[in-house]
Amino acid sequence: MAPKLAAESLAKLRLARTDGVGPLTYQRLLARCGTATEAIAALPDIAATAGRQHLGICPASTAERELTTLHKHKGRMVFLGDADYPHLLAMLPDPPPVLSVLGDIATLSTRSVGLVGARNASANGQRMAEALATELAGQAITIVSGMARGIDAAAHEGALHVGRTVAAVAGGLDQPYPPEHADLQARIAAGGAVVTEAPWGTAPQSRHFPRRNRIIAGLALGVVVVEAALRSGSLITARLAQDANREIFAVPGSPLDPRCRGCNDLIRQGAHLTESAADVLAQLPDHPLREGMTRVPLLRGLAETASGPPDADLPRVRAELLRLLSASPTDIDAVIRRSQFAPATVMAALSQLELALEVEILPGGRACLLK
Repeated sequence: MAPKLAAESLAKLRLARTDGVGPLTYQRLLARCGTATEAIAALPDIAATAGRQHLGICPASTAERELTTLHKHKGRMVFLGDADYPHLLAMLPDPPPVLSVLGDIATLSTRSVGLVGARNASANGQRMAEALATELAGQAITIVSGMARGIDAAAHEGALHVGRTVAAVAGGLDQPYPPEHADLQARIAAGGAVVTEAPWGTAPQSRHFPRRNRIIAGLALGVVVVEAALRSGSLITARLAQDANREIFAVPGSPLDPRCRGCNDLIRQGAHLTESAADVLAQLPDHPLREGMTRVPLLRGLAETASGPPDADLPRVRAELLRLLSASPTDIDAVIRRSQFAPATVMAALSQLELALEVEILPGGRACLLK
C-alpha cells in the first residue's frame, strides 16, 4: 500500500507539478506564503496578477497517483527541506523542489564526483572514463553521471565494478534514456540510485537535459570532463558546477580531435588537468565553499521578495524584461544590469512571467522567452 503524504507534502508536490512553477518561483512562493498549502490557495490570485486567468494547478488526485505509481515500483520521493534531501544539492540557488529516487536515497548524500563527457566518445575516452570511475569508486567516491551513451555509460560501468554510482536522468524514472540503457539503469538502482525531478511518465526532451545536468553538478564536490566538444552538454554541466563553486577537472586530449577541444579549453581556463584518480583526489575538498559564488545575488533577491518588492511597478518591469529576453537563454544577472531595476524587483517580475508561461527560468540563473 502506498504511503499517504502529509497534507503539506502533498501541497508541495502539487505546487512543484503546476505549470509555470519552476524551482526559483517555487521557493519564492513558499517564502511569500509561508507554506505550500497557503501557496496553492493563493496561486489563482497571484497568477491573475501576472496576466494568467486560467491556472491549471496540479490536482491532488494526480499528485497522489504519481506517488502511488512510484511506490509500486519501489521508488521514493524526497522534498527540498527534508532531512534526507541531498545537502550539496540543496546549496544550489535553484535546487529541485522534489526528487524521485529509485535505489538507496542515502547514496545521494555520499562523497561524490561527477564524471561526464561526449556521447560519441572514442574508445580511448571511454576506457579513460571507466578507469577513472573504477579508481575513484575504489576510494569510496560515488560516481555521478547522466546515463547517456559514451562517457556517461563508461563511468557508470566503471563504478559498478567496485562501488556505487548515481544516474541523474532527464525524464521520468520509467523512461530510461537511451532505451538500450534500461538494464544499466536497473543495475545502478540496485547498487546506488537513479534520480530525477521529472514526474513519472515524462518522456525526456532536449529542454530537460540542462535540469538533469544541474543535478549532476549539484550532487558532486567536483566534476570531471572526459572528451567534450566546445559546445556540448558536458560543458554546461561544468559551468553549472563552477557556478556552484565545485571543483572542475578535465582530461586533456589531442588538439586535432574536436571531441577534446572543450576539455583543453577548460584546462586553459583553470580546470585541474587530470590523468588519473590521484589528480582528482588531491584537489577534492570535503565541502564546497560558499564564498564567491556567482549566484548569491539571486538568492538575496529571492529573500527580499518574500513579501513582494516595495513600490514596484511590476507591469512596467515585466514589459521591459520581455523586451530584453529572447528565445536564447540569457543570464539573469545581465538582465538585471541592463534593466536598471533592483534584483528583488526583477526576480518578482520573472516569477510572474514564469507563472504566465511567457518565460522559463533555467538552471544556472538564466531565463528565456517561451512565446
